[in-house]
Amino acid sequence: MLKETLKTIVLSQHEWISPLENEIARENLNWFSSLPPFAYIVTGVRRSGKSTLLRQVMRKHGSKNYFNFEDTRVVGFEMNDFLVLEEVFSEIHGNDTLFFFDEIQNVPEWERYVRIATERKKTVVITGSNATMLSFELGTKLTGRHLDCEVFPFSWNEFILYFKLPGSADDFSMYLTKGGFPEYLEKGKEEIFSTLISDILIRDIFSRYNLRNHDTFKKIVQYLLSNTCKETSFNNLKNTFEIGSANTVMDFMNYLLDAYLFFLVPRFDYSLKVQARNPRKIYAIDQGLVNFSSVSGSPDHGRLLENAVFLHLRRNGKEIWYFNGRKECDFIIRKEKNKFLPIQVTWQLGSQNEKRETEGLLEAMNQLNCSEGLIITFDQEDQIRKENKTIRLIPGWKWMK
Repeated sequence: MLKETLKTIVLSQHEWISPLENEIARENLNWFSSLPPFAYIVTGVRRSGKSTLLRQVMRKHGSKNYFNFEDTRVVGFEMNDFLVLEEVFSEIHGNDTLFFFDEIQNVPEWERYVRIATERKKTVVITGSNATMLSFELGTKLTGRHLDCEVFPFSWNEFILYFKLPGSADDFSMYLTKGGFPEYLEKGKEEIFSTLISDILIRDIFSRYNLRNHDTFKKIVQYLLSNTCKETSFNNLKNTFEIGSANTVMDFMNYLLDAYLFFLVPRFDYSLKVQARNPRKIYAIDQGLVNFSSVSGSPDHGRLLENAVFLHLRRNGKEIWYFNGRKECDFIIRKEKNKFLPIQVTWQLGSQNEKRETEGLLEAMNQLNCSEGLIITFDQEDQIRKENKTIRLIPGWKWMK
């Protein structure tokens, strides 16, 4: 591309760097406290706020070397044009070694440029469509030269910051039903969820992997959203939707996981081989999306709370399992190498469910030699002593703060 053309585009994109109305600082911003020469790859589900985070990192470090490859004027940009773009950045902004690129996957062989740039002691921060930005795909191309930062929809703390709320139980109820997708929270239009699912399926999966039988795969997604927090298996999905091969289902599920639409949690066992054989529990990227996709017509509050608890644990990098022995426990997380914390989730603990919830928790505590367990509720706080063990009840809105 002509140097003057790139210069015009760079100058016109400056306004994209400005803060958006009602923009809040994302929690991931702390992850970018320093930027030594590396490739930083911002990954996450579509519309979770990756581009906003990119611009916040720029402002934090006082850099203006920004380029968005979704600009229609950039059609035809090639790998060799990156060096011309660097010259343009230098002429406009001076000797700045930080580069920020949105949707860089639109450029063929962009990985070669990023590798060369990091070898020249440049720092490159990039975002892009998940299907082409996954770390396992880049491992052989940017070995030892890239770090990944996952971006999720708003956390509970980001939600109350966005709406300027005190963070009460009533506010938490709204968070559980609305979720954390910034665009949905801003506009309140449910078709945003429909478009999100459609974009992931059509743009990131169907076209990329040349899949047919679109209607069947769409039904699988709807089924998974309607059955979050439940056990699932490839064979079960194969039989339910009469698909010829479990491998086909497994491949499709992996595409959904790669796009951050769903997560699978293994059943706890000290043997990895046993873990691999057992069914896994399915969770979705956002409880608001789960609520939107519900076929019951009314919110399943317990399920929304459990999905939100999972996301909080996953967002904070916890290693997560579920427990299924004689009884069940929703989550097991690792605190230290050989120390675990069993967590049960229930909307409200009362006479009808106390026996079931505590027995499942106690069985997990006994098997894992834990003296303490946790029950996360909507708005109950208490402490129970059973079998010389302590069970703490804590409201989700307090626990997530």
